Amino acid sequence: QVQLVESGGGLVQAGGSLRLSCAASRSIRIASTMGWYRQAPGNERELVAMFTTAGTTTYVDSVEGRFTISRDDAKNTVFLQMNSLKPEDTAVYYCNAKFPYEYDYWGQGTQVTVSS
Repeated sequence: QVQLVESGGGLVQAGGSLRLSCAASRSIRIASTMGWYRQAPGNERELVAMFTTAGTTTYVDSVEGRFTISRDDAKNTVFLQMNSLKPEDTAVYYCNAKFPYEYDYWGQGTQVTVSS
C-alpha cells in the first residue's frame, strides 16, 4: 500500500498562484507514472499534468504554460506549481501514482478555488 497526502490547496483570486504538494509513503523513483488530476463538480476527473513512463512531462492543453509539475525524489514528493489561475481551474485536485504491477493509488484530494 502507498499513501499519498496532498497539501497546498486553498482559495485564491484569479491571476494568483498556488503550489500543491503530494507526499508519498514509498520511494517514487520506482513509480511508473506520477501525476495530478482534478475534478470539478459535475465533471469527470481529468488529467492535469504527469510524469510519464518515459520520464517526460505532459499537460492538459488548458494549463500548458501556466502549471508546472516537478518532483523531489529524495523527499518522495511531487509538486504542482499553478500560476495565472483562472476560475475554471476550480476543482478538487488529486495526486495519482502508478507502480509496476499494482493498482493506481490516489490521494484524498485538495480543494482549489479560484475567485473571479
